[in-house]
Parts: sequence; structure tokens; C-alpha cells
Amino acid sequence: MDSANSHVVVKQLPCSVQTSKPICLMGKNSLKRKCFASIGAHEIFRPEMWKAALTELTATASLMFTLTTSIIACLDSHEIDPKLLVPFAVFTIAFLFLIVTVPLTGGHMSPVFTFIAALKGVVTLTRALIYVLAQCIGSIIGFFILKCVMDPKLAYTYSLGGCAISGQGVINSSSGGIKPLDALLVEFTCTFVVLFVGVTLAFDKKRSRDLGLPMVCLVVAGAMALAVFVSITVTGRAGYAGVGLNPARCLGPALLHGGLLWEGHWVFWLGPFLACVVYYAVSINLPREGLVWVDGEYDVLKLALGSCGNVHNTSVSKDHQLEEPSAGFQV
Repeated sequence: MDSANSHVVVKQLPCSVQTSKPICLMGKNSLKRKCFASIGAHEIFRPEMWKAALTELTATASLMFTLTTSIIACLDSHEIDPKLLVPFAVFTIAFLFLIVTVPLTGGHMSPVFTFIAALKGVVTLTRALIYVLAQCIGSIIGFFILKCVMDPKLAYTYSLGGCAISGQGVINSSSGGIKPLDALLVEFTCTFVVLFVGVTLAFDKKRSRDLGLPMVCLVVAGAMALAVFVSITVTGRAGYAGVGLNPARCLGPALLHGGLLWEGHWVFWLGPFLACVVYYAVSINLPREGLVWVDGEYDVLKLALGSCGNVHNTSVSKDHQLEEPSAGFQV
């Protein structure tokens, strides 16, 4: 009898413990874990993430230094109209940096690509925030080095190669420039074009695997060069430095020079981020399957002759001959 009671007590104690405290604690822990997991907070403790962030910082600083010096060299050349030189420089340098950094970090080097990657779920929110911080720091470092080695006259004339909308030069705005709302519209449109052409392909795993890394980098770099060419051509304003496509590229000169660069700096953040939001809304509604070849069943001439019944009959008959080889695509 005593042994039975003691056995009952031993069984009841774990039951009482398991039905009270642990359930509440596990509930709290699971909620915290879900919150932290949803933003990717666990990546803070991963050395690989910090190595990737350091790579983004180094790549962004190197990109800002190389790209800006190349653009200034094109603008300061003796060419009467360097509208083709600048996009070519952007294409070449962007392709080289993308093909190196894409296997390492995803090849962002811009808060625009990081933001859209976070919206699409390619990277976690925590990684995105650290990437953006690293890109901004890299931009400041790259432009600080550029300011130290560049001729002050060139730095003044071309605003360190930064994003200017009120006129060419840090203080001089007599060249007219472009209105902030016009610059915002150009920034939004050109960024959306880059996202629609480049990111749509880059984030498609199947097509990226089929085309290969060099071709994907060519498409993204080509889209960026096209956007730069359109922006400096369609406006026709001497004081407008062209579309930024990268808020980090505009941040370094705005902080180091201030003045007109800082006053219009908000345009180069708001425009691209609005484009990211609109592109995300469009991308979730893109078709998942390509156009299906129907072997001319809906030919315009047949529709004009009113042979709807024949079209229906031919489609039904072809359904019974699916086993036969066909030159078109089948669902």
C-alpha cells in the first residue's frame, strides 16, 4: 500500500510540473524565437555574416573610388558630348565588381539591391540592415580617400562625382540643374527599370542557373548603364549629374561637401525606395509560367473568318494526340 502511494506521488509530481510552469515558459520562448527568427537575429552571432558585411564595405568603398574617378575622367575629357563614355564606364566597372562579389555576398553594394532583397526574402532583415550600414560606411571611406588624392579644382567642379541636382559644383548653381521633383521622378523611373530588367532575372533561380553568372552580371550591368544613359540624355541639363541608382554613392559626397549636395540628398533615397516598393508589388504578380505555344489555333485570320467552332474541334482533337511529338510548348 505504501509502495503504491509512493509510486503515485512520484508519477503525479512530474505531471503537475509539466502542466503548469513549463508550458508558459515554452510559450514565451517560442514567441521570442519566432520574432527573432522572422528578422534573422540569429545571424548576428554568425561569423560568416560579418565577413560578408566586411566584404560589402570593402567592395562599396572600392566601387565608389573606382567608379567616381572614371566618371570624372569621362566628364573632364576633351569630348564634346561624353554621354556614351559615362554609361560605358558604368557598365564595365559594374560588371567587374558584380562578377567578383555576387558569389561572396550577393553583390549588393547598394542599399537599393539590399532593400529589394529583404522585401523578396532573399536576405533577412538583420542582414539587410547590417549590409546597408556597411555600404554607407564604405561609401564615406571611398570618397574620403578620393577627396584626399583628388585635385581640389576637380573635386569642386564635379562635386566629388556625387549626386547633384541643383547645379554642377558645390556652390555654383548657375548651370540650372534640375528641379527636385523632376529628379525624384527620374530616380524612381530609372531605378524601377534596373530592378525590372536586372533583378527579375537575378532573383530567378532557374533562369540564373541556365544563363550562368557572367550573363546575369552582364544583364544587371547593362541595365544600370542604360539607366545612366537615359537619365543624362532625357533631361539635357548641364548641372544634373544623372541618376544615382545607389543612395550610398550619394551619401559620401553629401556628408563631405554638404551644401547643395546635402539639400537634395533626400531625392536619392526616396526615389529608389519608392521604386523598390512598386517593383515588389509588380513582381509578386508576375506570371510564373511562360507563354504556351498553341500551334496557331488562335490565328487572327481564323478568328476573322469566324471559325470558332473549328478552333474548338481542333483543340479537342489535339488533346487526344498528346502522345505525338509536337514542335510547340505544351502545358
